[in-house]
Order: sequence, then C-alpha cells, then structure tokens
Amino acid sequence: LPEESPDSAYHSHGSSLEEEAAERMDDEEQERLLSYWQSVGRGHQVDVPRDMAEPIQQLTRNNNPQERQSIPFTLIQRKEKLGDLLYEKRQYGKAKWACIKMKEKQYEQSICLGFMKLMRYICEQNSSGLYLGITVPIVTIVHTNEAQSAMTQAVTVAYYLPEVLQEQPPHPFDSDIIIEEWPATIVYSRSFRGITNEDSIMREINLLAAILESPELCLRDTFIIAGYTNPAAANRHNEIWFLQRP
Repeated sequence: LPEESPDSAYHSHGSSLEEEAAERMDDEEQERLLSYWQSVGRGHQVDVPRDMAEPIQQLTRNNNPQERQSIPFTLIQRKEKLGDLLYEKRQYGKAKWACIKMKEKQYEQSICLGFMKLMRYICEQNSSGLYLGITVPIVTIVHTNEAQSAMTQAVTVAYYLPEVLQEQPPHPFDSDIIIEEWPATIVYSRSFRGITNEDSIMREINLLAAILESPELCLRDTFIIAGYTNPAAANRHNEIWFLQRP
C-alpha cells in the first residue's frame, strides 16, 4: 500500500480539526443562546429546559426577516385620523394552524411555554423531520368576560402553517399540539408595542372598542394578540385583533 503523503495527512487531520472547532463553536453558540433565553424566561417566571437549546439555535439561525412568511390577508379598509393609522379592516382566508391550549397563572407564562412547544414542532419534532419555517405573526387567542373588564386564564397559542404545508400539515410529535382549520375571518387590527400581559391587553381591547364605529359587529369575549417578534423581546411589535361575528 502506498504511504500517506505528509500533504494528504495534513489535509485529513486539518479537516477533522476544523470540524472539531466548528462543533465546539456550535456548542458554545447553543449554550450562549440557551442561557440568554433562560435568563429572559426567569423574568417571566418560566423555566427554559436544556432540550430547548437546539430548537432555539435553529430558530435563531433561520430567523432572517427575508425568510419569514407573512400570513396572507386582503386589506379591506384603513381608518386614519390626522395621518395616524387607527386600525385596519382585513380579511384572512380559511387556513390550517398548529394550536396549543395553555392555562398558566400568568399570560406571559402561557405564551412563553406555548411558544416553546410550537418551536419544537417547527424545528423537526414533526412527522416530516424537517424545519418547517417561521410564519408571522404567531397569534394568541384570549378570552374576556362579557363586560370586557377581565381576561380568563385559558389561552390558545397558534402557528400558521406555511403555504406549502397547508394541504398536508406534518403531524406534531407533541400530543398537546392540535392542527385546526380556521374559517375565513374579517378582523379589525390595531398595532401596539411593548410587553403583552393582562393589563396591556385589556388596555388595548378597551382602546380599540372605543375607536370602532360598530364594535357590536365583533365578538365581545374573544380576541387575538398577534406577535411579530418573539415573546422574549422587550419592545415587541404586536397587534390586537377584533373578530367580526360570522
């Protein structure tokens, strides 16, 4: 057998050293991202488990704004006052969503834990074994009493399945995640920034109710919070959606 040339020996060892270094950097990045999420989670009284390291890293790497798919809608009307946008009236089509019901003590805990479960589904823990891709917004269905003065604890966190997966959504490994088909809906949407908690949501509900000409056309006890930035971010871009009665 011919002897291995020093050149080829360098290349074979060199490439394995490079691979080791890349793996080490990969591990360090995973640890850094996980510890960041864990520290943010503690602020919301949420424990971020170690098995979230890989989904967090995958989502971070794939989270370029260009690669996010926006949920399609038809704009029906824009209501403005003195150049400021008050709200938009939109039509969303019939579509399939991956949904998870949560009932933690605080709204923040419910959305963080629900989002983490959906992240695992998006990041390969599904019957296709593939990364499914991020769609925005991630939405949360919230309920209030009839007087719109207080929120109930139970919420549903939902992820819109990308267009290519609408026909045959991959099956979630997590039995808590249910694939639901939502009917076409008209929504009244108003933008707001910052954290989302019981107080800020009730404030936004009351604000939009006061602005709408005919709030009685909408459901009185069911609303949607649409989140365009991940729940860990401080200055989030959100929307409150009122749903027109069917």
